[in-house]
Amino acid sequence: MNDPVPGAPRRADGDLLFYDGRCGLCHLAVRLTLAADRRGRFRFAPLGGETFLALVPVDARHDLPDSLVLRTSGGALLTRWAAVVEVLRRLGGPWPALAILGRLVPLRLGDALYDAVARVRHRLFRRPDDRCPVVRRELRARFLP
Repeated sequence: MNDPVPGAPRRADGDLLFYDGRCGLCHLAVRLTLAADRRGRFRFAPLGGETFLALVPVDARHDLPDSLVLRTSGGALLTRWAAVVEVLRRLGGPWPALAILGRLVPLRLGDALYDAVARVRHRLFRRPDDRCPVVRRELRARFLP
């Protein structure tokens, strides 16, 4: 396991959601996760950023999609449908119910749906002006470089 990023918040129970900083849909997913994550469980960092490069081994980067990747507090990397379902499960509130429904979808089918949306996301959602979603000042500490 690589050393943590200098200056990055350290939380044993925290999960890290990597996102495509140039994707409007990914920015929307981050903002929705922030709004639903009342316990502050998730941290966020752009794919290819300093945190990503420090925490994700080089050999694992080649197989990752360029949209959302969840790194659990245990160091596991979840992608596509599995990542979406796991984020929903960990949010609390009504979201775990959606995760239960998501688990009923076979992983191959869920990944195919995820990939279909990922292919058209840049056409459907405006490219953001900045790599980090615009969020309230008190939430900015949850974003890592």
